[in-house]
Amino acid sequence: MMNASSGTAASSEPAAAFSTSEARAFARTFQAFLEWVASEQGDERNPVTALLHEWLGERAAESVVTRSYSPFEHVNVQTALNAWSTMPERSVRVEGVATPPHYGGLSLQQLMVGDGPPLRLTSPELIDLPDGPDSTLACLRSALMLVDSTDAGRYVVFVRGPSEHQPDLALEIVGLPVSHAQQILAELDHLRSRLNVYRGHLLDVQAGPTGMQLSFVSLPPVHRGDVILPEATLRRIERHAIGMAEHRDSLLAAGQHLKRGVLLYGPPGTGKTHTTRYIVSQMDGYTRFLMSGQALAAIGGVSTLARELEPSVLVMEDVDLVATDRSFTPNGNPVLFELLDAMDGAAADADLLFLLTTNRADLLEAALAARPGRVDVAVEIERPDADARRRLIELYAQHIPLAISEDEIDSAVTRTEGVTASFVKELLRRAVLNGLQDGADQVAGTHLEAAVEDLLDSSQRITRRLLGADADDLEPADPSLLQPATHAFVTGRGRRGTRFYYG
Repeated sequence: MMNASSGTAASSEPAAAFSTSEARAFARTFQAFLEWVASEQGDERNPVTALLHEWLGERAAESVVTRSYSPFEHVNVQTALNAWSTMPERSVRVEGVATPPHYGGLSLQQLMVGDGPPLRLTSPELIDLPDGPDSTLACLRSALMLVDSTDAGRYVVFVRGPSEHQPDLALEIVGLPVSHAQQILAELDHLRSRLNVYRGHLLDVQAGPTGMQLSFVSLPPVHRGDVILPEATLRRIERHAIGMAEHRDSLLAAGQHLKRGVLLYGPPGTGKTHTTRYIVSQMDGYTRFLMSGQALAAIGGVSTLARELEPSVLVMEDVDLVATDRSFTPNGNPVLFELLDAMDGAAADADLLFLLTTNRADLLEAALAARPGRVDVAVEIERPDADARRRLIELYAQHIPLAISEDEIDSAVTRTEGVTASFVKELLRRAVLNGLQDGADQVAGTHLEAAVEDLLDSSQRITRRLLGADADDLEPADPSLLQPATHAFVTGRGRRGTRFYYG
């Protein structure tokens, strides 16, 4: 046989056969389809629709009222449902709803009219979600809650969990007048907020396919002595971040706002992230959000949640990497402007700390100066001086068996002028490796000296840059990346870069 369009001989090879599993899946789906056709022809209601009408009676004619939630709220909605269901004024019976494979999501309206695929009543489908750092909660994915209450009689709450076709979580109510259904949804929402499992925890924010995702995280404790910064610098950061938290009530009584923004800037590897970890560890009782990279695009949703769960801390790392990117946000605005809008939207008396870090303050200067007051203090984290480098060596060597003299440490400190904390950390690691390769029980001065030689070797130029050294060679930022500023920083030139002050 010839192909009419191309004139070539059509292939006589049969199409590739289905695998056994695919054939069985198709057979099950097709059988379910035939059963559905038969039930329709026989005017037979599916068991789900039949149950709803039996339970509601004449109330089945009431409108369906829906409230939607972001997927990360699933565990909070379930927590609210659990508390609400056990209240003495109501009894609740839960039935699961099974749909054919690969079928899209259902609404309660479809269940009421029986419009859709063949459905079955089954045990409720559950998904286990974290409700704390070391615990989980079984959450309903698709279930009918048949409610009988002393004040409202019978009605139905449908829990529709996130799915591929319907990414949002929804609660739907039928069997009540609209105003009464709204009251029930408001009661559940109040419980969701009051019992929110995220309150007071440390949370990592990620950007997922269905939107913002939150994970409970635990970080090793960071003590003040572990933060190697000039005392004046550390005190300035503590005063604005922690001090306001300690004097919250007195500040409010004096009519002072609590919302504050702190920017830590400086070369890569100087300890900005380490400093934020210290600040976060000191703010017990605060809900703390860690954000970086593409997760910064979720700043709008995170700031809304932070206001609900205040007091809160929002840590946004390396803001410069996505500050001007418009592709991450739904409305096409640069991420930095989304952040500034979020800071604008918080009430002055909201106990919120916005803690930002950047390697390139020059990329942020124009936008921050155009919106004065969003960042209250900008603190430069410089490369460590000789005293700080010595303290860093002592910090990173505290668990290392050393056989190194003071003169050998002095030599390493002198030769590493201009490096970063990350460089010193890697220096100690290489010294330990040198000792292990020599079969030594202790790290000697020769091992430290060899590590210094290795890292300062001319062939290690890229390595030094990756560890934050030689970062002054960075090309200047393109000023066209940000909108023109209507206000400006007063700037002065420091020994290790430009210092930024509010004027």
